[in-house]
Amino acid sequence: MTKKSAQEFVTTIPEPLISKFLFANTKLAWLWLIIRLYVSWQWLSAGYEKVNSIVWTGNKAGVALSGFIQGALHKTAGINPDVAGWYATFLHNFVLPNAVTFSYLVSYGELLVGVGLLVGAFTGIAAFFGAFMNMNYLFSGTVSVNPLLFLLELFLILAWRIAGWYGIDRSLLPLLGTPWLPGKVFKK
Repeated sequence: MTKKSAQEFVTTIPEPLISKFLFANTKLAWLWLIIRLYVSWQWLSAGYEKVNSIVWTGNKAGVALSGFIQGALHKTAGINPDVAGWYATFLHNFVLPNAVTFSYLVSYGELLVGVGLLVGAFTGIAAFFGAFMNMNYLFSGTVSVNPLLFLLELFLILAWRIAGWYGIDRSLLPLLGTPWLPGKVFKK
């Protein structure tokens, strides 16, 4: 039996041309800028409102979030509940007892996602955390604008290479690089 090199076991699947065009071509950076700014505005306005509210970050922090969670817990009844049992258990046993902490996390998290997307810094990461929050709102039985934002954030995550082209990422990404290809700062 002959010994095979590691090269013989590597399979490379090229990126489809449509994917390259949509998610890596700087000619579409303007499209990602529009989407990024829209999503940013949604997070900035929601976060700003919460950060300036006493029931989210003031002396009554946690009150609004507790009310939101109680509403979600009421959506667990019936044949087809809006909130799954496992998520209701998480909300009841973990989030509700720590409502003040989560209230601050939600408020400042929304604001930080909005700022990151606005200035185009760590766009893919900001979109990921925005999508994470939208998914939690959806798990809580709140539809509203969450599915649309979640979808747009998924596209921003896929377009992370150019979604911040008109922003700080244009300079930041070449400096920092990625875990698989270090940037100028991390090269020896």
